[in-house]
Amino acid sequence: MEELLKLKERVAIALEIGESYYREFKSALEGNSENKAPREIKEICNDIAKTLVAFANADGGELFVGIEDDNSITGLPHTEDKISSILHTHENYILKDTPIPLKRASLIDYIGKKIAYFSVEKGSKYVHLTSKGECFQRKDRESVPTASELIRFEREENISREYDRQFVDLASITDLDLTKIISVSQNNIFKSMSPEKFLQYLELAEFDGNRLRLRRAALLLFAKHPTKWHPRNQVRIFRVKGTEEKTGENFNVHEVGETSGNCFQINEQSWEMLRPHLTETRFSKDAIFKTQIIYPEAACKEALINAITHRDYSLEGRGIEVKIFDDRLEIISPGKLLSSLTIKNLEELKGVHQSRNTYISRVLREFGYIRELGEGMRRIFELMESNDLVKPKLESPNKTFIITLYYKFVYTKEEKLWLDSFEQYNLSREQKTVVRLGNNGRLISTKEIFEHVGIVSEDAYRQLIESLRKLGILHNKLSRNEAHSLARKKRISNKSVPRYQITIPSQTIIPSSIEELDTSDYAKVYLGNIPYEVTDSEISAVFEQFGDVSDVTLPKDFITGKTQGFGFVEFEKKVSAEKALNHKSPIFIKGRKIYVQEYKK
Repeated sequence: MEELLKLKERVAIALEIGESYYREFKSALEGNSENKAPREIKEICNDIAKTLVAFANADGGELFVGIEDDNSITGLPHTEDKISSILHTHENYILKDTPIPLKRASLIDYIGKKIAYFSVEKGSKYVHLTSKGECFQRKDRESVPTASELIRFEREENISREYDRQFVDLASITDLDLTKIISVSQNNIFKSMSPEKFLQYLELAEFDGNRLRLRRAALLLFAKHPTKWHPRNQVRIFRVKGTEEKTGENFNVHEVGETSGNCFQINEQSWEMLRPHLTETRFSKDAIFKTQIIYPEAACKEALINAITHRDYSLEGRGIEVKIFDDRLEIISPGKLLSSLTIKNLEELKGVHQSRNTYISRVLREFGYIRELGEGMRRIFELMESNDLVKPKLESPNKTFIITLYYKFVYTKEEKLWLDSFEQYNLSREQKTVVRLGNNGRLISTKEIFEHVGIVSEDAYRQLIESLRKLGILHNKLSRNEAHSLARKKRISNKSVPRYQITIPSQTIIPSSIEELDTSDYAKVYLGNIPYEVTDSEISAVFEQFGDVSDVTLPKDFITGKTQGFGFVEFEKKVSAEKALNHKSPIFIKGRKIYVQEYKK
């Protein structure tokens, strides 16, 4: 039986997961905690207008007025006529020439308190302004002023921007893979929610009084038979022998494979198909052919999921193509770059926020599968740079977007001299990156190796460390117990302690008594609703109740330096992560209720 998600349930969910890029709370009160009084209606309405405009100029969102930043409910202690003014803010405080795509403006009675609820979709026709002519756009969990000329739309873009939000009348809940929906929704907040209500919460479906209507995004994400709804939701991978494509008798392109399915399926399957082709085989010093990864895996994976998330799905006759040349990797997505973005925006690495497919990107972002387009792009650039590879090339010709990763190194003179000392060992790209980190005796931490090499699995990390140990190049300067002790003393994560040293094998080697294998079975958890201003050590202190914390990662905004509302805690042991995931009592940090869910690799 199809179920309707009630507005009160939306409030309950919002209180659980807190504010985010898509969700904001506003207080209707002012003054200190002991002397709160109702705010002026005009002031409240101005704040509401700014937030609604910011949502419409970004990717849409929902606003709750009557809830504090700490998730406490204070309600609207105003008269009926003033509450009515609040609910009609969009009519009186937003420029009439740029109306916002408002879905809902409702008054909710929640546990005896009145809350004003607004839901707005992403705009595609106008650059939205307040009645004062002000322009705002969403940035992480804030609505920030922006120049209206920086937000512009081209008419031909409307179709692609609106594609994933359109309803498909012939589709029903039986066309979706309910097992996958349940799998995605299985965290502490959504465990008891039916698939129907979960889809409504994510705005992927609406109940019209008779049946549940599905958006295209629901089908692209969860369809059992995706090609029924989109013939080219696919990734094709090609191997090009050489550095240029040739035709005729010199034809040099071989199709590695093709994968079709919903977004989750093609993300997993295309990566497994691509990964073996990111390698090269070398004849090692000990006369053995060895396979080595030549690109940072994390950068390639990030580029692939970005393509799946942000491609133009309205171009139904084309899929994503990956071309592997001898000297580079190209990922080609259907659809040119949005007119509100430029190549320069992305190359400046300022984490610009724009999504063509609002509903698809919201699901993948809120459940930890992707970063924002600008955030993911910055991570790709950082990984290529930290591996001394030339920066990626971005271009958008002929209604496509192409990112090219080059297999070409860039070293400083000092680094080149240092690496030349190890030339006889025919080191792989990953080994060279670690060796470069240890230039001139500098100690290296496990965290640095993960981040700079772009490793995506613990097994790959262990293999890399052991390969350098066997060559007599990498040694433990600190024992495991010494590293743990130093981490506690400095209030940093175990993974952040510098403990490895790189030496030229002919030099004096550190005694082997310190050498030991890393037997940790690292496991991460994803954290949501993290306060803006919180430190790694504060997060670590809270989660050490479940076991040894090896690392804390809090992505920061490039401009403000604040956290972005989510993060990751990595434990030394999987059992510790399981304890955190199954913990029954709520976890609070600085007054915010933190929600914990499984980390998606």
